[in-house]
Amino acid sequence: MSRNYQEDQNNEIEALDSIYCGEMEILESQPVHKFRIPIATEEFDKDQEENGLACKLLFTYTPTYPDEAPLVEIDEPVNFAEDFEERLLQHIKKSIDEYLGMEMIFSLVSTAQEWLNERWDDHKKALEEERERNLLAAEEAERKKFEGTRVTVESFMKWKMIFEETTGITAKREKINENKKLTGRELFMQDNTLNESDLKYLLEAGDSIESVKIDESLFQAIGDIDFDDEDEEDEDWVPGNDDDD
Repeated sequence: MSRNYQEDQNNEIEALDSIYCGEMEILESQPVHKFRIPIATEEFDKDQEENGLACKLLFTYTPTYPDEAPLVEIDEPVNFAEDFEERLLQHIKKSIDEYLGMEMIFSLVSTAQEWLNERWDDHKKALEEERERNLLAAEEAERKKFEGTRVTVESFMKWKMIFEETTGITAKREKINENKKLTGRELFMQDNTLNESDLKYLLEAGDSIESVKIDESLFQAIGDIDFDDEDEEDEDWVPGNDDDD
């Protein structure tokens, strides 16, 4: 006995209309049934379409449906990513292969609905991860305001060199190192203030340069002074007893 495809299709249409009461749209009845059923994620709101995914599944029976696959299209997608339509159709076609030979429209709608929910969950998860990344980035930026630039040995040495050059520390250090190598005589010859120091004190005391007399003989005879005191040879000599003689 051959199968009555027309009767099977009519019975399924009646059952679908009962299940999706007021939502299923029958677009054509002859020569074959053509109808569409809306699906959407649980959070989808028509007044706030950005909150969820939605579309309409357009089905067209073939003459020998359900032994032959129905035609499936996607109408009026909302918030679909660029590849969602193709991916959803591929998902539905895999289910068709499983149900071939049985009335399958309800099962196809259910699997498509589940697919939308999964994609929306993925979307929400991605948004949450992005929000956490932005929050961490903001916290890191705020911490860096108080943390300043991290100092390494290389950066510190570079800063130290620039600082010493701009403040003149390098030049002063080089000058000190040069002075350390000079003898006392060289320092005396280079620093005129050493030559003028005694005269300065005399002038401050009220004496004029002309009044300063230098007895050159003192310096000439200094080499003739015998520092070996004869009193040192006197074993009985006592300091302070010279007045008694």
